[in-house]
Amino acid sequence: MPGLSGRILVVDDNKVIRQLIRVNLELEGFEVVTAADGAECLDVVHHVRPDVVTLDVVMPRLNGLHTAARLRSDPRTWDIPIAIVSACTQGEVDNGETVGVDAFLAKPFEPTELVRTVGKLVREGRQRGRGPEGGAQEKDAGGEDGESDRDGAGMVDAGGDAGPVARPGG
Repeated sequence: MPGLSGRILVVDDNKVIRQLIRVNLELEGFEVVTAADGAECLDVVHHVRPDVVTLDVVMPRLNGLHTAARLRSDPRTWDIPIAIVSACTQGEVDNGETVGVDAFLAKPFEPTELVRTVGKLVREGRQRGRGPEGGAQEKDAGGEDGESDRDGAGMVDAGGDAGPVARPGG
């Protein structure tokens, strides 16, 4: 499946899992930005304008299900496809379906299943009308001091893990 494209916001409090998901998606051609929890996701989602958000369920500050509900209730993010990537209970799956989660992937997951699920959600999101670029022109996440977190290599650090970000017009 090489050659896939799309911007993915990966949200997980476990740095190793964030890196694992990021690497697997980048190898298939996706751009990836990460966040360490739901609160950070909500802080950066409007700057990143992802095609898909992946969420762990159990995270500090704001868990994945509450984050999904907040994304669905915001007119700027209500239509972004959301995948829960977590060791979910049936109750969490039911709650996720209630708030509008689009897909569930159980940990531990197969990398090919992750890529397939995310690719499907990117395509479905584009069919919903988000367009081929998915998001707005501004793609880097702002730092706490109002400065961009982009370094000279076009990387964004939204949760301790840098990921490539397309430059406008590029």
